[in-house]
Amino acid sequence: MGKGKLIDELFSTLVQPELIQPTFVMDFPVEMSPLTKKHRSRPGLVERFELIANGKEIANAYSELNDPIDQRERFEAQLQLMERGDDEAMFIDYDFLRALEYGMPPTAGIGFGIDRIAMLLTGQNSIQDVLLFPQMRPEKTNDEPRRSHESYSRLSMCKDYTLPITDFSLNCS
Repeated sequence: MGKGKLIDELFSTLVQPELIQPTFVMDFPVEMSPLTKKHRSRPGLVERFELIANGKEIANAYSELNDPIDQRERFEAQLQLMERGDDEAMFIDYDFLRALEYGMPPTAGIGFGIDRIAMLLTGQNSIQDVLLFPQMRPEKTNDEPRRSHESYSRLSMCKDYTLPITDFSLNCS
């Protein structure tokens, strides 16, 4: 397990569940964000923030790394983590590196979607539980229990909608 994964596991287990009020967590370790630009004034950190509320990540944003040399080094470090068994490590994306070598202007990104808001409103712990498109969810096995009408009612879904869902054996979890 790499340093970034260890920090992420500790944060996700010990800190994140305690962040009930909307909280911005800023300036992550460089090992946790292989596509993020290094912090301008704090060595070892990157320019990234997450908005957390009710113990769940609501938004994730960062300055995109646009230095091809730095990016190649980080991809190589990720490859070493992958070889040691880290299933979340990234592979080397040679097409992306080539594009960076041509030039990329300063950019930033933010991940903030209706699925994250749905997680917050329905009390779900995983984004997979609120995805509307079944093909994006992990495949479920037949031995998993089917949701009852009552479980949908707890989500404040109208009975007129939940009965057809349960009658046709659709699993919306």
